[in-house]
Amino acid sequence: MNLIYVGKIVNTHGIKGEVRLLSNFEEKDLVFKKDFKVYVGDERKELIINSYRRHKEFDMLTFRGIEDINQVLKYKGKKVYIDKEDLHLKEDEYLLEDLIGMNIICDKEVLGVVSDIYEAPQGKLLYITFAKKYYIPYNNYYIKEIDTKKKEIHAENIKGLIL
Repeated sequence: MNLIYVGKIVNTHGIKGEVRLLSNFEEKDLVFKKDFKVYVGDERKELIINSYRRHKEFDMLTFRGIEDINQVLKYKGKKVYIDKEDLHLKEDEYLLEDLIGMNIICDKEVLGVVSDIYEAPQGKLLYITFAKKYYIPYNNYYIKEIDTKKKEIHAENIKGLIL
């Protein structure tokens, strides 16, 4: 099982077993839907999503077989995970987390490795480490190809970003 962190249950909502999940997960439409399995807490308790909706900055979930606030109180403060295999990604599809650890290549030269991904007001930034540390915007102008098999990201126009 390849578990991916998708958020944290921060509170309950109402008396019918709904929970508030705080999540920055990018592909919510693939995960937060009826009958999708999630794993809650350190014990990885398997729960199946019964319903999903957005409310303010929260993702609101109910789980199959849980219809009372007293049944979900024990999950308050727990982290929520999914199994990556349950996403059934195609060969050329990937999650943003998959970019971490990939080599950045520009003009057939390895310029570093993606060590993290940051969210900035202008968009996502790939944090690259090698001899130096720098950021590359995650967009089509800089990123030309992502090869998940070779674990390579082919980039252009980044020489000016590296000081």
